[in-house]
Amino acid sequence: MEKGNKCLAVVRVRGTVNVRKEIEDTLKLLHLTRNCHATLIDNRPSYMGMLQKVQNQVTWGEVSKEVIALLLKERGRLIGNKKLTSEYVKKLGFKSIDDLAEAIYSLKVEFNKLPGIKPVFRLHPPSKGYKGSIKKSWKSGGVTGYRGEAINDLLKRMI
Repeated sequence: MEKGNKCLAVVRVRGTVNVRKEIEDTLKLLHLTRNCHATLIDNRPSYMGMLQKVQNQVTWGEVSKEVIALLLKERGRLIGNKKLTSEYVKKLGFKSIDDLAEAIYSLKVEFNKLPGIKPVFRLHPPSKGYKGSIKKSWKSGGVTGYRGEAINDLLKRMI
């Protein structure tokens, strides 16, 4: 792990209607094709540029190890829409789902490069709704944009 690199969770909070083509293409590169989809990335400059381009459609922040493990256990899917199991994780060379979550958190493996695992989590809308408007940024009392550690609370409500 390089110094300063962090694992980020990105959640799409706005829908697909009236989205400019270049923003839609960037969201496809991030595997965020629908509302309430989430993915895990690192904070390399190319990803950060993509997030700046789509900041009015998504929210992101630093995710904790526990939330990554929870996402993998509850919402992780294999190709064919089968649940992510401990047996499959052992085939990949990890001891357990928690061990895989630790490797993703410490950036030893890239989540979207894992063979046979879908690179996106399909989540529920958050319980008790979004805390603010989806048309405003996080800093001005809305939902979109960078939110830091608060992404963990949102993800727990969406699982």
